[in-house]
Amino acid sequence: MSTQKYKYTRNNLYLTDEQRNFYEENGYILFPKLVDFALLDECKDRFIEYCNGKLNTQHMTIMKDSSLKHKNVEGEFLINKIQDFNFDDVLFKYVQYKPMVDIVESIVGGNISSVHTMLINKPPNSEQDASRHPMHQDLHYFPFRPAEWIVASWTAMEKVDESNGCLFVVPGSHKGSLMKHEYPPNVTNAAYHGVMGLDHVPTVNLRMEKGDTVFFHPILLHGSGPNRTKGFRKAISAHYADSNCHFINVTGTTQDNIEKEVLKLAKHKGFPEVTFNMVWKAKSRLIRGEPGNFQNFTSHL
Repeated sequence: MSTQKYKYTRNNLYLTDEQRNFYEENGYILFPKLVDFALLDECKDRFIEYCNGKLNTQHMTIMKDSSLKHKNVEGEFLINKIQDFNFDDVLFKYVQYKPMVDIVESIVGGNISSVHTMLINKPPNSEQDASRHPMHQDLHYFPFRPAEWIVASWTAMEKVDESNGCLFVVPGSHKGSLMKHEYPPNVTNAAYHGVMGLDHVPTVNLRMEKGDTVFFHPILLHGSGPNRTKGFRKAISAHYADSNCHFINVTGTTQDNIEKEVLKLAKHKGFPEVTFNMVWKAKSRLIRGEPGNFQNFTSHL
């Protein structure tokens, strides 16, 4: 067991000192071929079922590529993301995949909730500003803290590189603070906010093979490029947090814009009285350990 003091990881149960040191310094760490191919194929088939309208999407968020909405495409060629699948029996297999959750435990501790889930699809023939994801920090979307108790997993469902829109990161940027986010020029996909004025910052492209999984801190600056191929680029992702993270009021802060968008969507879905914090609690799910604030609907509201 290491005697070194760490800020961004919690224990050595499933990470070596070398791995912890890399995450501490860079804010991310990649594990090759971590997730079983059969599970990824099962998740892909499930995604396509949703795309084809074969399953009820009432409790999920389905997003369509803004540049393809008025073209003669549908299904997998139109939908670029599904979110909030913590309660889908098939896709949840990814969220609770033990080798992945073990690594999460070494970063955020043993009481783990899944707080956000996404399957991201970059269809072919999309316009560049619809296909790319601007540089951003995930903490912008979250009304809970501390940031060190939150981590994302992101798994390539097929080979990803610069040609089809791989992730890029700014190593070490997790040591900074949360920045202001807004819609970049020409970006029209809902909630694709970004940090402005950082085009000069050096980035590292994460080329990944199927099953490779990267874990990263919620303040790490990152994004993804456009898909310039005639195929798809799929990835599946989950955010995990210590179940005892505390909730904050983001009204009047730089996060005010995303709060308003989320509550507008909630109202559209028939939930006009919910708060931003309630939305995040409702779509979370306990993964490991003891329940905490995410499971307590009277706490911090």
